[in-house]
Amino acid sequence: MIAVVTVAAVLAVSAATATAAVVPVPTPGTLVSTDPANHTPHARDGEARAFAQVGEVVFVGGSFTQIRQTASSPWVARAYLFAYHRSTGAISTTFLPVLDGAVNALVAGPGGTLIVGGAFKNVNGVARRNLVALDPATGATVASWVGRSDGGMIRDMVLHQNHLYLAGAFNWINGTAHSGLARLNATTGDVDPTFTVDATVGRHGTGSYAWAIDITPDGRTLVAGGNFQYVGGLSRNQLALISLTGTPSVIDWSSDKFVPPCAAPETFTHYVQDVRFGGDGSWFVVGTNGGAGWPAAYCDVLVRFETAARGANQLGTWVNYTGNDTITSVEVADNVIYLGGHFRWLNNPNASDAAGPGAVDRLGIAAVTPATGMPVNWNPGRRGGSSLPAGASNWGSQVPVLWRGSDGLYFGHNSDGMGNEYHGRLGVFPLAGGRGVVLRNPPTATTGHLYLSVGEGRLAKVPFNGTTLGAATTVSQPNYTQAGATWRVDDRIYWSHRVAGTPTGSRIDISMFNGGDIGVPWESSGYNDWFNPAQLTGAFYLDGRLYYTRSGANQLYYRYFEPDGNYLGATEFSLPTTGVTWSSVRGMAWVGGRIVHGGADGSLRSVPFDPTAAPAAVVNGTQSTVLSTGSSGLSWSTPSMFFSVQ
Repeated sequence: MIAVVTVAAVLAVSAATATAAVVPVPTPGTLVSTDPANHTPHARDGEARAFAQVGEVVFVGGSFTQIRQTASSPWVARAYLFAYHRSTGAISTTFLPVLDGAVNALVAGPGGTLIVGGAFKNVNGVARRNLVALDPATGATVASWVGRSDGGMIRDMVLHQNHLYLAGAFNWINGTAHSGLARLNATTGDVDPTFTVDATVGRHGTGSYAWAIDITPDGRTLVAGGNFQYVGGLSRNQLALISLTGTPSVIDWSSDKFVPPCAAPETFTHYVQDVRFGGDGSWFVVGTNGGAGWPAAYCDVLVRFETAARGANQLGTWVNYTGNDTITSVEVADNVIYLGGHFRWLNNPNASDAAGPGAVDRLGIAAVTPATGMPVNWNPGRRGGSSLPAGASNWGSQVPVLWRGSDGLYFGHNSDGMGNEYHGRLGVFPLAGGRGVVLRNPPTATTGHLYLSVGEGRLAKVPFNGTTLGAATTVSQPNYTQAGATWRVDDRIYWSHRVAGTPTGSRIDISMFNGGDIGVPWESSGYNDWFNPAQLTGAFYLDGRLYYTRSGANQLYYRYFEPDGNYLGATEFSLPTTGVTWSSVRGMAWVGGRIVHGGADGSLRSVPFDPTAAPAAVVNGTQSTVLSTGSSGLSWSTPSMFFSVQ
């Protein structure tokens, strides 16, 4: 069964306060290379969990115990923390701190310090519980920095200006009672007494802790995820927003999607694994684990929320299901969301522990678009291929960290294969060799031509200015045969093409088109072969969504569609409308904010379209305009219609 959802289920705000649906507009992005840099060192045992950069030096923290320069170099005992030169990969021989426990978080602090958080008791032979500032040149302890996590480990840290925010399993910071969350003076390590928001009461009878935090670029909002049921004394299960303006306080925002247990709650005590704000802070994403339990709970998903939303029962703007596999880390950079874990697929809501209809293969690392959560065509894969040396592991359960450094996307994992190469526990996808994600949409102009199939390989080309039709001419298009619903995107058309021998008898094909000959078609993506586009009676694309009608149904639907890879969303959504008989629609195009559509009676109509109006009607048929009755010789009664400027 293919998932079908009404638009009310994807609103970013609760029904009690909703006035409009959030329809994020796609923006151009920049992807890092899929080929990891060859110069980074290697670690073994445990995993890499944190990165920071000071000058030209990269610092790596984790639970590993040994490191080496190359695949053929001997292993050197260097536990939990080391440094290397960013551009050469040369391991530092001067930065030599000694810790007795794992490093979970690193921050390049003010005054040329490296702030280290984790699960240790001693640093350089002196008691420094779970939190310490080091000299990044030597690894020596900065004695004047007084920060301590007396009551438990530090799991995450974020620096904004001179505020150092902490998340972890602590109950005391510097001898002052703080549970799960705290704020320090980053220069001195002193506790900030004005931050008194605690995360308390663990799920399923366990001890509470905050697991992941992030802060908006303007420093006004913090998001926290972890094993808690209360934040600041208010009910907040696993996820909370905190206002940092003035005296920090809990924001009126919560989601019931993190209340139910996923599979085996004794194992997946909490399932929020990582959180990250988008570039301008107006939205944030959450990556989860948990196994079975979705869609009632957000288990094994990547989900986007809107920062400005308020109230209880918040739902994701979009949700990308892995189909029962864990996401352990997320990063947002250059208008791209990266995620890591031990997932095998994305866009996979229709199967559990298997690839369902729509599933896109992504082995443990992926990139998706912020507007829809759909994967883009970036797929290095967590695998080492034949390059792995003896004793290396090809696959592991964790990618604890993805971090956008100055020159690329750094990854830490608990295995050794990435991009079909050996990268023991860590590496970096460089910016060099990456590419842009091009923004594609239909024409924005309202003057051009409507194209209508009038026979196999023949199109009527009809001048159209948004309100008036001109005289039609007929053009031969021999590459456009066995065609159904067609939609224009940028310099190409996508169209339903009946092809014998395909799984459904038809497929979504692409042809280049700029007003002349329609190009030779090619299949959009093999990942779409589950879908039967011949059922579409009309379609158009706009802002990451494929809107359509289909035979036997009186609804306007949409699915997400990502042109960078040509992936079709696995979930069908229906939209609220009034006054239009969608079962009679034949052919559609988006022209200047209106749906221009044909009808089974041969007529052509135009009606305003506002997808942000939901949960109110996005189309009101009383505002429809008749453009043609179909009595002038052209019958607008075929799905094969599209609009182009040329």
